[in-house]
Amino acid sequence: MSLDSWLLERLVCPATRQPLRYDEAAQELVSEAAGLAYPIRDGIPVMLVEEARKI
Repeated sequence: MSLDSWLLERLVCPATRQPLRYDEAAQELVSEAAGLAYPIRDGIPVMLVEEARKI
């Protein structure tokens, strides 16, 4: 499942307000600045810091 490019261009990390990188294989949005990976569940990004995985 691919994430909508329009949505991806507008989403930012809630912790740093920096752009995110989409990791299609892992189904995560990665914040390099924060060192966090936000999961995408059923096609919906979960943009909660407490749900993010540390990288």
